[in-house]
Amino acid sequence: MFKHLLVPVDGSDVSKKSLKKVAELAKADGAAVTLVYVSDPMPPLVYSDSTMAYGVSAKEHKDACAEYAKDVFKKSATALGASIKAKSLHIQNSNLSEGILDGAKKAKADVIVMASHKRTGIKGVLLGSETHEVIVHSKLPVLVLG
Repeated sequence: MFKHLLVPVDGSDVSKKSLKKVAELAKADGAAVTLVYVSDPMPPLVYSDSTMAYGVSAKEHKDACAEYAKDVFKKSATALGASIKAKSLHIQNSNLSEGILDGAKKAKADVIVMASHKRTGIKGVLLGSETHEVIVHSKLPVLVLG
C-alpha cells in the first residue's frame, strides 16, 4: 500500500513503542523507512542541570542537537530491528509540525506514520497536539499509531 514511510522520532517511550508497529507495516508493504528528528535551531538562553546553569553558543547547541539526534536514530533503528534499513533525517525547525512536514517532502515519503501522546483535557489544551497539526497541514496521508 505505502512505499516510503516517514516516521518522526524523539526518543520518548511513546515513540519507541510505535516502532514495532512501524516495522510490521514496513515489512508487510516492503516499504522504505525514513526516521526524522526535529530540533529547534535556536539555543535556549541557558542549559541547566541540578548544580548550575550556563549559556551556550549556537554552534554548541547545533552540535548537541546533532549528537542527540544521532543517539535517537541509533536507538530507533535498533527498535525497528535488523531487517529494516531505515534512513535518517535531522531537520532543524522551531515548529515541530513544520519540521515533520519538511522532512516528509525532503524524504519524498508517501505517508507519515506518527505516534500520538494522546493528550486530553487541560494538557491537550495547554500543550497542543503536534500530531493534530501535522494532520491538518499535511498533503500526505497521516497514519496515527495509538
